[in-house]
Amino acid sequence: MATKIPVQISRNDLNELDNEAAIIENVKYLASYSWIEASAPTIAVPGIPPRWSPPVIPTRLQQDSGLIYIAQNAARHPSSPLEPLFRSLYIISPEFDVRAVDIITDRNNIRKLLSFINPHSSRNRLKPFAIGVEVIDNTTILSRIETKTTETIAPHEFKGFGHEFEKAYTHCQLRDSTGYHQIISYRFGGLSFIVRYEVDGYVSEPTATTSNTVEADGLAGLLESLSVTTTHNTSQKIHTFTPPGSKMVIREEGKVVPLDSTLEIKTRVSHKRLNIYEIAPQLWASQTSKLVRAYHNRGLFQEAKAEDVAKEIKGWELANQEYLKRLVALIKGICNAVRECGGKAVVKYDDSSDEITVVPRVGTERMLPKDLYSKWRDTGDFGQGIAGHTPASRDADRRAALPKSPGNDTCDSSN
Repeated sequence: MATKIPVQISRNDLNELDNEAAIIENVKYLASYSWIEASAPTIAVPGIPPRWSPPVIPTRLQQDSGLIYIAQNAARHPSSPLEPLFRSLYIISPEFDVRAVDIITDRNNIRKLLSFINPHSSRNRLKPFAIGVEVIDNTTILSRIETKTTETIAPHEFKGFGHEFEKAYTHCQLRDSTGYHQIISYRFGGLSFIVRYEVDGYVSEPTATTSNTVEADGLAGLLESLSVTTTHNTSQKIHTFTPPGSKMVIREEGKVVPLDSTLEIKTRVSHKRLNIYEIAPQLWASQTSKLVRAYHNRGLFQEAKAEDVAKEIKGWELANQEYLKRLVALIKGICNAVRECGGKAVVKYDDSSDEITVVPRVGTERMLPKDLYSKWRDTGDFGQGIAGHTPASRDADRRAALPKSPGNDTCDSSN
């Protein structure tokens, strides 16, 4: 019988650590999408991030103002912020076997849990947070919860230059795109993860190949019929549809970019240099190897370059093994506690108690549309993929399935 009593988890409960190294390995691209400005929730799959295209001379920018997304998935699709993850996944990999996955989450949730383990890992002090959790068979889904999903910056408010910098230093590749999200899989701490996160941009010609490359596995052939519709090319006919039982509109548009070409952009005033270790947890959780650190003096930005920081991120991972092993223990503890609570709960951190509390969630509300829950039961038809491609056999499903063998000056709205 499921317990209705909240479960507390303290840092002292996480002392029994595995001997296995807590490292991320076997990173693979799974899916991606771009949010499109429209009256109904609309995504383009696979979408494409803005292209890094910096000016050649110093550039003075206006400070950020207007509408800023804190959690765009929840802002645009509040009834099911995780639905775009699954829709894009099953469009690109129609036979993906989600039953092989242990954890499905946004990067932001990993960052919050890590900040509880090590409060010094957060650039700001550890703040109260909440994460929605639902267990389906052997899979645990973590859904980001925010007190507000958007923010409107008034002209007299100063919240930095980060968003204006992205507009000026990247080139939008997709008409009406308002944000690009990537979905990857990896192994960590003996668990198989699917992680979604927002990408600021990409460099068109990666200078180095890392382990985070897109595995072809038929994906290139599946997507080669797709071409990017930019703001200068609107003649391309775009296939648009709404899945049965969904309120989302999906456009088959964009192109897959290599994982090692995607980048994170950070802006900061010139006299406060940004140390890689301040943002390493964020880059580590998504295995983002490219970073732009842009410095300004009252809005005047000098030359900004995309750096390859893969070695620094790996170094941070090796230097923080104790914290990362505790992160694994915390995630496993949350999974077990939610099962005891009946499979639905909210994970809360309150600085007054300085503990994680797993609170059972009552009611019939679910995180996903009804049809997506069938993916944990279906063994045959998973539907059609992009441009009507239908999987030929279950062998493709096994290839697509997650492997079980190891292998500050902006609003912080990053996932």
